[in-house]
Amino acid sequence: MLQQFNPQNKDIQVYVNDGLYHRDAAKVSVFDSVVQGGDAVWEGLRVYDGGIFCLDRHLDRLYTSAKTLAFVDIPSKETIKKAIFQTLEANGMRDNVHIRLTLTRGEKITSGMDPRLNQKGSCLIVLAEWKPLVYDNKNGIKVITAHIQRNSPRHLDSKIHHNNLLNNILAKIQANIAGADAALMLDAYGFVAELNGTNIFMVKDGVLFTPHADACLHGITRGLIIEIAKNAGIPVVERNLSLTEFYGADEVFCTGTMGELTPITFIDGREIENHSGSILLPILKELFIEQIPVHSEPLPF
Repeated sequence: MLQQFNPQNKDIQVYVNDGLYHRDAAKVSVFDSVVQGGDAVWEGLRVYDGGIFCLDRHLDRLYTSAKTLAFVDIPSKETIKKAIFQTLEANGMRDNVHIRLTLTRGEKITSGMDPRLNQKGSCLIVLAEWKPLVYDNKNGIKVITAHIQRNSPRHLDSKIHHNNLLNNILAKIQANIAGADAALMLDAYGFVAELNGTNIFMVKDGVLFTPHADACLHGITRGLIIEIAKNAGIPVVERNLSLTEFYGADEVFCTGTMGELTPITFIDGREIENHSGSILLPILKELFIEQIPVHSEPLPF
């Protein structure tokens, strides 16, 4: 699951604040808030066959996150779209591309934590790379439960898609040491929240279950899968779910831009016995693929 350098990305152009730069020259200031405190918000976008998947939903979430963090001088959605399209066109990218869209609070006049020191406006970064899906969404992944809890809204609300990812990174480190592909994170009450980088679903007796979006990110793919399932007449339940329920599930899978819909084959050494995808996952995958062009904004070039 470790991503590798793609030679296609050797000379990509990256958009930083006011224009395009070769990847070697694309920089932010040491006074930028993202450097000093992870003070930024971001979105992961995917380009399929000349279109950006769920672009408006991602931009809506970016705006909500930036507003929650009291950013000022937030670029308009049209400005952000223009920067994204400009970056993709400059790189000749139309398919099989991942975009890391970042908006930082911007550069400070001197180092410090106070947002009032940010007097130069926000900084927009568009990093587009040729990149396949990170997770093996055919054969699946193995996960272990991390001792690191997912943040609650009392601490750092997971609904803010922020760049301070240490909570997730610590869980991922634990998974790496254990030889697992990802870490399953619990909330403060011991209920399942999400993986360190994706949302999670389980199937039991034909019903699709997923944790409340309390201690997990309200993922774009997660929301779309819930919509797709309901429209297909599949029962969907959002509630607190324990590890025991996941161990005994008929099927478990995760969702996200990095892997679309990926089966989970083992949790803490327990095999998900029907993980071959003989229940709902193949149906949901097919419906998801059908929805990609419907929810993709065409590139204007």
